[in-house]
Amino acid sequence: MMGGTSGLDQLDELYESIILDHYRNPRHTDLLDSPDIDVEANNPFCGDEVHIQLELDGDAVSGVSVSGQGCAISQSSASLLAEMLKGKSASEALEFVTLVRRMMRGDELTEDEKDRLGDILALEGVKRFPVRIKCALLSWTALEDALSENVGAGS
Repeated sequence: MMGGTSGLDQLDELYESIILDHYRNPRHTDLLDSPDIDVEANNPFCGDEVHIQLELDGDAVSGVSVSGQGCAISQSSASLLAEMLKGKSASEALEFVTLVRRMMRGDELTEDEKDRLGDILALEGVKRFPVRIKCALLSWTALEDALSENVGAGS
């Protein structure tokens, strides 16, 4: 066997560095002055918590704050969600929720879907650890519930 790292090892390292970067340097954590949507969610089994605030301009997200505490998976996932949200409509955001859920289930994603996910694809490895999937989905589920309740995007 030859030395060095395989392409998959390099991909795992890249994904791990993205997750750690978002955990150590979470994006969009400053609370908003007057959010249109304000939701908190937690996983009582592990203690992960997330707080999402959104400002809307019509149907588009114009401001976002996502903060919380918990494991690296839950908090990096929340940061990746925050980075994706700005400028998206409620229906676009919900499409991302569906894509992330499909990714966690192990569904085959098209190259276009993978491209759309961008850095969020770094969470794909979590599916190998079923007990951690809820950690990765906590913020996405909270977003889905908040948007469905507040802007009727699910209808």
